[in-house]
Amino acid sequence: MGFVADSLQRVRPSPTIAVSNKAMELKAAGEDVIGLGAGEPDFDTPDNIKQAGIDAINRGKTKYTAVDGIPELKKAIANKFKRENGLEYEPSHVTVSSGGKQILYNAFLATVNPGDEVIIPAPYWVSYPDIVMLGGGKPVFVETKIEHGFKVQPEDLEAAITPKTKWFVFNSPSNPTGAAYTHDDLKKLTDVLLKHDQVWVLTDDMYEHLVYDEFKFATPAQVEPKLYDRTLTMNGVSKAYAMTGWRIGYAAGPDKLISAMRKLQSQSTSNPCSVSQWAAVEALDGPQGFLRERAEVFKERRDLVVSMLNQAKGLECPTPEGAFYVYPSCAGCIGKTSPKGKKIESDEDFVTALLEEEGVSVVHGAAFGLSPFFRVSYATSTETLEDACQRIQRFCGSLS
Repeated sequence: MGFVADSLQRVRPSPTIAVSNKAMELKAAGEDVIGLGAGEPDFDTPDNIKQAGIDAINRGKTKYTAVDGIPELKKAIANKFKRENGLEYEPSHVTVSSGGKQILYNAFLATVNPGDEVIIPAPYWVSYPDIVMLGGGKPVFVETKIEHGFKVQPEDLEAAITPKTKWFVFNSPSNPTGAAYTHDDLKKLTDVLLKHDQVWVLTDDMYEHLVYDEFKFATPAQVEPKLYDRTLTMNGVSKAYAMTGWRIGYAAGPDKLISAMRKLQSQSTSNPCSVSQWAAVEALDGPQGFLRERAEVFKERRDLVVSMLNQAKGLECPTPEGAFYVYPSCAGCIGKTSPKGKKIESDEDFVTALLEEEGVSVVHGAAFGLSPFFRVSYATSTETLEDACQRIQRFCGSLS
């Protein structure tokens, strides 16, 4: 018998964190490396939110709180769902945890039995399948296509559903592709889900405020109210409010699910950081104007990166509707050889050679379940992005 639990053998370490760590190691060793692997905004947390955290410390708000969130934050979250999504939730139907990842962990560990299937569109955020497998569930991947803008087609969703399907996990705008679903796109998917009473919906709306070109965000329970009683609507302050390190994720859903998630959290981490919760109240209740301003900056960066990557030999880069990632195809580079003699036989070979020979760190598509692609995060300065894209162009042009 091995020392480590069998359940942990099913899980791999996060590939995106591994890529970021490799880039940091090379930088620390004096290498000229540009890291485009991290999924966090380069903006600072707004001053009013920082001040709310400082005030909370000064007011002595440093004790244990209710297991899954202070009443003030649950109320702010319920108000947010009503104001921005047209969804009515009582504060008792809201749960707060240490980041969005814990919401997923709580939901799957509290509901998934061995053999239960969870449908996950590919490419997917790296943690979805691993958390499902940790709970003994079986991830079922539905591959999307570049020609469909990396969006799940209703017939493919229908084909993936079986009597064992327990959840459909949905992320819009998407990490890693930036693809975002319109109201009509969603309606086609919710029409399929209405036919299958056993399937619950977990919608990850973390990038809700990062949408471009007049795109109108919508979420499944808003599009199809009949799904309200089997939908967990998840969000957080990490991306929109540049609060990744504060670790606050939240969700709202039916009482039996939220109660089960609360029970699990009571025996794992207990409450999220008290100070972070008070800062999150200010984030949700305070001024929202900066969200649009920052989205404009991200849009300019997106346009720059899409344009420059499409000028690189062998790459094809669609224009995403949201988030701060692009997911270009490197199919035109497969089978070629780099200047230092590395044979490019996969997207992993491509990103490894790119890092070693041009000092640009990106994440290979296989990590997200769809090859041959790679993910670029454009959550960094314009100058850095220009430099990185020039290096990528040079690298692609040098392949023979």
